[in-house]
Amino acid sequence: MPPSKSPETQRIAKLLARAGIASRREIERMIAEGRIALDGKVLDTPATLLTSLHGVTVDGNPVAEPAPARLFRYHKPAGLLTTERDPAGRATIYDRLPQGLPRVMPVGRLDLNTEGLLLLTTDGELKRELELPATGVERSYRARAYGQVSQPQLEGLMLGVEIEGVRYGPIDANIERRTGANVWIEMTLTEGKNREVRRVLEHLGLEVSRLIRTRYGPFWLGDLPSGDVDEIRQNDLTTFRTVLSRPGGGKAASNLQFSVRERVPEPLPKAKPVTEPDRRLRRAPPKAAPAEPKGPRFTPRATPAPKRPAPAPAESEGRRAARGTLKPVNPARAARAKAHRDAQGPREGDFVDRPRGPRPAKGPAGGRGKPSRPARPPRTRK
Repeated sequence: MPPSKSPETQRIAKLLARAGIASRREIERMIAEGRIALDGKVLDTPATLLTSLHGVTVDGNPVAEPAPARLFRYHKPAGLLTTERDPAGRATIYDRLPQGLPRVMPVGRLDLNTEGLLLLTTDGELKRELELPATGVERSYRARAYGQVSQPQLEGLMLGVEIEGVRYGPIDANIERRTGANVWIEMTLTEGKNREVRRVLEHLGLEVSRLIRTRYGPFWLGDLPSGDVDEIRQNDLTTFRTVLSRPGGGKAASNLQFSVRERVPEPLPKAKPVTEPDRRLRRAPPKAAPAEPKGPRFTPRATPAPKRPAPAPAESEGRRAARGTLKPVNPARAARAKAHRDAQGPREGDFVDRPRGPRPAKGPAGGRGKPSRPARPPRTRK
């Protein structure tokens, strides 16, 4: 029997980030502040290598083993900072996240005035995999800019561009539509450097007035309302990470197609009992409108029920007899049933439109008993 593979040693900051304690840099600051200990001994360096979190405490509390990674979609509104706290006291995403979420970390950042899709995760390793430019996970944006630009100018961005000493990788940009002096541009990139989209468009002489992230990898913003959060299914997340772990899997993982789940409708409020004046009305009282949710919410999702197959068309007796599914007819039983039907006469109160019995035979011209028209004599040529 081959020996089992020993657990891999990793830096304590990486293990704690996977456990969802904080980001790696935040954990390094916590170690410098003396808040993390191993077997009762305070650690003074983030270079500590461990195979598990057994015996590790944070602020005196033991750290549990990391749970399975979870990933959430968040529709970030404009005017919020993508950070845990701001020294200037400005509003952050953590001030507006709905109730019911675990401790989550943002995947990448969106500027103060940028809105759209922001992924949140409980796993620091997954966060790093999605952020690294080397993995090649695609990000898509829609930008509204003021100014004039041509499609050949945007196609030149596929070769990359250098702005003020910073080299930006290939960008796939296309003009979506023009509205007066403004133009909507769709852009797809894989690096996501600081203010990359705005800097590149400003380099082309455009002034960005609105920027929306619509996609991160295979996860789309879709119809998610502003400020709301929903969770990616575990099966989809597992498939995504499996494809992403393969060589060059960033492109293939970004092109995965996941089914969009429908929102679970909120239960309607109970109708009020009908009062005495309402009973005298000829029509029913109007139903109460469902109450609008106040503020952002974390809404669960439900997988739509599979469509039922259409019923098969009815088969004729000949086909059923050929397949052997037609039950054999008992001649004696059929004769008794016919005799019973013929012997029954009309009952009292029945409407009788014709006498019972066989119908008269059709005439030569197709009518029932009517004389046919005389045939015309054949025409002769003179």
